[in-house]
Amino acid sequence: MMEQRRAVYALTALSVATFCYVTTEVLPIGLLTLIAPDLDRSRSETGLLVTGYALVVMIVAVPLTRITRRMPRRPLLAGALGVFTVATVVSALSTSYEMLLAARLISAATNGVFWSVVFPVAISMFPANIRGRIVARLSIGNALGPVLGVPLGTWVGGQAGWRSAFVAMAVLSLVTCVAVAVLVPNTRPQENSGDVGALPDRQRFVVLLVATVLAVTGAMGAFTYMTVFLLDVSGFAAASLGALLFVQGSFGVAGTWAVGRVLDRFPLGVVLGLLGLISAAMIGLYAVGTSKLLTIPLLAVAGMSFSSVMAGIQHRIMQVAPSTTDIASASLSVAFNLGLASGSFVGAGLLAATGVRVIPLVGGLLTAAAFTLLICHESIVKRRRSHEVLRRDPDLQPVGHSAAHA
Repeated sequence: MMEQRRAVYALTALSVATFCYVTTEVLPIGLLTLIAPDLDRSRSETGLLVTGYALVVMIVAVPLTRITRRMPRRPLLAGALGVFTVATVVSALSTSYEMLLAARLISAATNGVFWSVVFPVAISMFPANIRGRIVARLSIGNALGPVLGVPLGTWVGGQAGWRSAFVAMAVLSLVTCVAVAVLVPNTRPQENSGDVGALPDRQRFVVLLVATVLAVTGAMGAFTYMTVFLLDVSGFAAASLGALLFVQGSFGVAGTWAVGRVLDRFPLGVVLGLLGLISAAMIGLYAVGTSKLLTIPLLAVAGMSFSSVMAGIQHRIMQVAPSTTDIASASLSVAFNLGLASGSFVGAGLLAATGVRVIPLVGGLLTAAAFTLLICHESIVKRRRSHEVLRRDPDLQPVGHSAAHA
């Protein structure tokens, strides 16, 4: 009973850590108008604090995971959080753009290690038959980042200066670091079943990574410019944007919690179903986005589906990992950040060329492409395996088929 309680506390600490990472990664977006004039930089240059962060994660996630793969898990997680905390303090104390950018890039380097390890460590503390539920519970922390962390950080920055928001995140990160160091088991790689894929399959793994890039590109391209869409297409007042984005984010948190109840039984079905929902919601926004009444539920469905599908993809990627789950998680982090950067780029291009109205349509088509890729590949895999079974045991062929060749 004591071990089970400690595992629950450790899971909570790890979930708070994911909240810290996600919030700090995108916090400059909410503080953009405060940081830029204070450091005498343009808003576009300040936006690079987020873009550069994503690029560093893409570059270093897999190499750093390989370098640290033999380290015990507890000091690795606590160490990553410790360096992250120091870098966040340096961000708060930065007196120049260059100093702030350097601190952000150091934070990004720890991000790659943290995300590669946190999910394998979390599932290793619980029975194998509830891994999906644990992944979903852990994912609640990163789902809360955009809906709670960034708005609160933006508000704190507006009240007491942008540096105060980074100070608040540094304090929370420090407390979380101590909790992780105390509560998380000190296991080594390969000492528990959470370090290897249950159903290793290199083809499924690669296809899932490609589908992730497509889905994140489509969804984040739309979400990045959703406020512009709500203002210019749906006709909402600027004062209502906070409430609308809260609806989107809160449904994402609720959906992530709910998905945990079915993810262990239907790991692939959950991913496919949620990708279908995202596609329908995005295309629906394009079709009926001029209606305020219809836009609100579609926004809620889109938010719920995207947050939930990332938990489903994380669970699935560790199932089919062809080697270790930490490398698989690092690869997924690279795919996600590639999709994040691509989505912002595609959205900006569409906004300049055709206007904001078409962005959800393109986003829906990209997520639909991810859905199609996964379901077609699964059909091919099942057909190929059926043929292999028949080749090994011709007696299993249907009677009519055997008679035709008799």
